Amino acid sequence: MNASTPVLTPTARALAWCLHLLTAGLLALAGGRAVADGRPHAAAVVAVAAACALAYAAGPLLPRVHRSRRAALWWLAAVVALWLVLLGLSADAVWMAFPLYFLQLHLLRPRAALPAVATTALAAITAYAVHQGSFAPAMAIGPALGAAVAVAVMWGYEALYRESERRRRLIEELTATRAELARAEHTAGVLAERERLAGEIHDTLAQGLSSIQLLLRAAERALPARPDTAARHVTAARQAAVDNLAEARRFVAALTPPALDGGTLADALERLCATTSARHRLAARFELTGDPAALPTAHEVALLRVAQSALANTVRHADADSSEITLRYVGDQVTLGVVDDGAGFDPGALSGPDAESGGFGLTAMRARMHALGGTLTVASTPGRGTALSARLPLTAPRASAHEARA
Repeated sequence: MNASTPVLTPTARALAWCLHLLTAGLLALAGGRAVADGRPHAAAVVAVAAACALAYAAGPLLPRVHRSRRAALWWLAAVVALWLVLLGLSADAVWMAFPLYFLQLHLLRPRAALPAVATTALAAITAYAVHQGSFAPAMAIGPALGAAVAVAVMWGYEALYRESERRRRLIEELTATRAELARAEHTAGVLAERERLAGEIHDTLAQGLSSIQLLLRAAERALPARPDTAARHVTAARQAAVDNLAEARRFVAALTPPALDGGTLADALERLCATTSARHRLAARFELTGDPAALPTAHEVALLRVAQSALANTVRHADADSSEITLRYVGDQVTLGVVDDGAGFDPGALSGPDAESGGFGLTAMRARMHALGGTLTVASTPGRGTALSARLPLTAPRASAHEARA
């Protein structure tokens, strides 16, 4: 009934109403029997019982009693004082001790509640003995048993309430944890999709646009002296734009790249070499070694993307005359090698990815290989060309296969 007491549950409210009805009934009983039996001071008994009922009813109705412990204690003191007066006038008031036990246990702190209950029980026993003019052990049984029952009920209720609160907090923590886990999974999914799209954009659109740019520059250099050559470059640029549009539509839908439609990885790599040789001043060759084995789609896509990115880097940066792509099936591994005779570079001197100049290629290749349990190595020396090797197991790790999906 104050700020420090537990919030009443529906069950507790029902018990509180039962306590109110019991109090009203006991007070009515005391007043009614005094009038019915024609006892002395019957009018005083009725008046005090009515005053006690009004004081008791004021507690649940006054907001201040609910908000302030001090006000609640003053209200309890007033009810107990009126009960003591009524107890002095009528022995029937002894039964009012039972609801008072619950009020004291509910409103007082544990250190004060038990002494208050014991004092109330002692007052009820003493007053009843005085009214009867003698004392017998049986007179103490009712008030003492009622006090014991009240204490047991309140302790049991408080234990159940604490357990209920503990479970409620656990449920709230579980709900919060599940919500946090859902947010984390959503964030991880968003980041994984961003990483996938970043890799696809680099390996397809960015490389395709770079190829188109090189072809158009070649066409500009051929004009006006060699219009036929310029026309071939423009045609190749237009075809590159068509191919990259198809790639963009496929990776947005997370489907297999067009180069792998209806063919094997070896066929796709051979077409890649032929297309690169036709569009650029680079003699690209393809070689297959070993017995081809069925690869998971994620493996084929990753190896194709690595080959595309490596060959595009050769065209853009290596100033090479020739390049060779080798696909080897050895034991339980498949290896993709890309070698060129270009200018080479110092792998240790590479700076990090840059939005203007690029530099995402090797990072994206390594990420693809690591996601599938593979490795990527690059060997290069300035002036002596570059050799890249991507190695994958023939089977896809279950937890990682989807991460490199195209």
